[in-house]
Amino acid sequence: MTQVVLIIHLLLALALVGVVLLQRSEGGALGMGGGGGAGGFMSARGQANLLTRTTAILAGAFMITSVVLALLAGHRTSGSGSIVDGIPAPAASAPAVPADGSAAPATGEPAAPASGAPAVPLSQ
Repeated sequence: MTQVVLIIHLLLALALVGVVLLQRSEGGALGMGGGGGAGGFMSARGQANLLTRTTAILAGAFMITSVVLALLAGHRTSGSGSIVDGIPAPAASAPAVPADGSAAPATGEPAAPASGAPAVPLSQ
């Protein structure tokens, strides 16, 4: 069902782009049809009305398929919770102890590096 609605949605999007590009702009730069003599199939005003109505119908159908796709995607998810609910909570663990077995001093001073290099003060 989702694939059928998605294909219809894509066809509507392509048709909507095509109809919008066929319409005459204010300057007439992109208009592909019309502009001919009085012997044409439709007058310029009739053609503009037809393209405007077609655009409105295609836009409405596009919005409807968008809502249908959103509803179908909402029904496909398992559970009604949030996506954040699926993240596992971190396990509470004891503070890490260095591998060499020496514990950090209880004072507020930073521990000296194990390599024997002098400690760099954090504030100057």
